[in-house]
Amino acid sequence: MKYPVIASCLLIAATLSQSCVSNKKYAELQSNNTKLQQSNQELNSRLQASESDLSGTKIRVKSLEEQIASERANVASLQEALTKCLNSSNQGGANISKLVDEINSSNKYIQQLVNSKNKSDSLNVVLTNNLTRSLSREEMNDVDVQVLKGVVYISLSDNMLYKSGSYEISDKAGATLGKIAKIIKDYSGYDVLIEGNTDNVPISMPNIRNNWDLSALRASSVVQALQNNYGVNPKRLTAGGRGEYNPVASNDSPAGKSKNRRTQIIITPKLDQFMDLIGKAPEAGTNK
Repeated sequence: MKYPVIASCLLIAATLSQSCVSNKKYAELQSNNTKLQQSNQELNSRLQASESDLSGTKIRVKSLEEQIASERANVASLQEALTKCLNSSNQGGANISKLVDEINSSNKYIQQLVNSKNKSDSLNVVLTNNLTRSLSREEMNDVDVQVLKGVVYISLSDNMLYKSGSYEISDKAGATLGKIAKIIKDYSGYDVLIEGNTDNVPISMPNIRNNWDLSALRASSVVQALQNNYGVNPKRLTAGGRGEYNPVASNDSPAGKSKNRRTQIIITPKLDQFMDLIGKAPEAGTNK
């Protein structure tokens, strides 16, 4: 009579043991998921701040170009006024001298603006050339380098960067990242934004809710590799994910999806000197 009772007790004990293991595993998964959510929120906040800085950089470049055009128009107007003065017997020598001074001042300021912009453009060209020359022909199949509005964009395919279906950096990506890291370190006056992008196919991975998470985690992996493996100053780095919402091609074809699955390293020059120059523009009608 005792044996059935003992068997029942053993069965209950085994059931409770299994339940404890399941609850522990569930708690661990919950904890990992909470950490990933917090990490994703932090990465998205940093991305928004960096995108704001990048937008400001583009606005400053546009403002600089508009300032150059305005100053050139001002010089043309001054030269026209000078011509009228020279052709009129009623104009005094003092007025002519004043116009000449204004023209010379404006021309000097225009040259300062042009020189500063040309310097930035030249640095971008040299940076791009140095990078493309360092990459092999095979690496260039997975790397696209462009300069748009004073900003260098290095686009890396996910097939080269990450292990299949993962946000971990693959072994074969090491050499390419090392070459890019060297360029980044050589041009220490530039800030660097790492931006993850995906196609529109829903993700199905443990503890990753959607493509927002995946893109942010992939960008974070690249940032940490640049910092930990190649010694890039982390104060210059920002990681962020844009999910599937920044496509460069249609997601209706495999080729388009492949182009959209990319990580961009965006290198932006510091344009503080441009803003200083714009703030020092000569005022019309005053001698300099």
